[in-house]
Amino acid sequence: MTLKPLSDRVLIKPAPAEQKTAGGIIIPDSAKEKPLKGEVIAVGPGTKDEAMQLAVGDSVLYGKYSGTEIELDGEKYLIMRQSDILAKF
Repeated sequence: MTLKPLSDRVLIKPAPAEQKTAGGIIIPDSAKEKPLKGEVIAVGPGTKDEAMQLAVGDSVLYGKYSGTEIELDGEKYLIMRQSDILAKF
């Protein structure tokens, strides 16, 4: 992959959605909750006002409606600003 985020943006690979069953009922993919955590795949250089605090490989939590979904090499990713990330662990 040759995608390099600009400014204070990061590329995140969302964690797979958890498979939950309720009383033997299988929840279809369209009804599953979007994952709110993922792994940082690439980071931009930051801005002159704010240094990049994330690094490749960090596990992060982000808001439910954060970022823009993109598809690269058949994989789904999110690209978002560093400020949309709530925490790293």
